[in-house]
Amino acid sequence: MKLEKILSISGKPGLYVLRVQTRTGFVAESLSDGKKITVNLKSNVSLLSEISIYTYEGEQPLAEIMTSIAAKHNNGPAISHKEDNATLLAYFKEVLPTYDEERVYASDVKKILNWYNTLQAKGMVVEETPIADEVAEAVAEAEAPVAVTPKKTKKVKE
Repeated sequence: MKLEKILSISGKPGLYVLRVQTRTGFVAESLSDGKKITVNLKSNVSLLSEISIYTYEGEQPLAEIMTSIAAKHNNGPAISHKEDNATLLAYFKEVLPTYDEERVYASDVKKILNWYNTLQAKGMVVEETPIADEVAEAVAEAEAPVAVTPKKTKKVKE
């Protein structure tokens, strides 16, 4: 699951896609309604690819957790983020059994499930396979133009 350009903007509902960087910030497009907004550099913005969840062994990247949720539901929608806290925490325990129960709150689980269901509804939850990535990379390399520089020869004095 690719989360590199997916943003959560503090004070704004939903998720956004980074479109263009500007001198004073960037332009983001809402995943829910497609409206574009400008965000200045002073705003509190989180890239989903940079978010991790506390576990007893360390931290687990959000992308791995969302991949686990997708695998559990066969890339379908997860349970609603509006369930009661006990249900959400029990569900999250199934997805990530080693999460730190003292540092991960029900509100965190609600956000994760809301984000997952938003991405899933937009068709952004896809199964990634290393072989498919390697094939795509090989095709891109094969199609790339090859720059050939002519060899210079030295003239020999007689």
